[in-house]
Amino acid sequence: MNPAANDTQAPVVIVIDDDPSVRAALADLLGSVGLQARLFGSPQEFLHSERIDAPGCLVLDVRMPGQSGLDFQRAMADADIHLPVIFITGHGDIAMSVRAMKAGAIEFLTKPFRDQDLLDAIQNGIEKDRVRRRDAALAADLQARHASLTTGERAVMARVVSGLMNKQIAAALDISEITVKVRRGQVMRKMKAKSLADLVKIAEKLGVPPP
Repeated sequence: MNPAANDTQAPVVIVIDDDPSVRAALADLLGSVGLQARLFGSPQEFLHSERIDAPGCLVLDVRMPGQSGLDFQRAMADADIHLPVIFITGHGDIAMSVRAMKAGAIEFLTKPFRDQDLLDAIQNGIEKDRVRRRDAALAADLQARHASLTTGERAVMARVVSGLMNKQIAAALDISEITVKVRRGQVMRKMKAKSLADLVKIAEKLGVPPP
């Protein structure tokens, strides 16, 4: 998997607002700057739609019939939705905005707001999502490489990154130094590590436990 493969995908802005006129206005605004918008009248409508695998962000109304925007924000993780959230509302207050921001929202805009403020927040959200997706792809790639190691190679890797010498690893695992060197070489190749320091950093990212 190429972690950068999805970076060139066109971003998608999800708009969830129960007011059709607001959805239409936001679609026009986003279209005017070349951004693709997907419009939904409720969180449930969005949840029942097909997911698009592309960077993006979520523009979410706070007050809606049924599940509110704030309630949906809390439920997003359980639904495996990790899009940055921008709240828009005509009835905002400080306590509500603090609650939203503490829950991870990147912006809380009270109507009427300037178009540029919303566009700036959306661009910020899209960039944050690109970084998140890139990091997730890199983590998945490292996990796949580690999974390709044999049990013996993983045992050697754990001891190599702990600072043990080949002789010490051989004694600990009751194998020959030659076998240690072979497995160590396989680990370096499969994990695409250019140096011991590189392998140590990879092990830290993977959370490889000490032997």
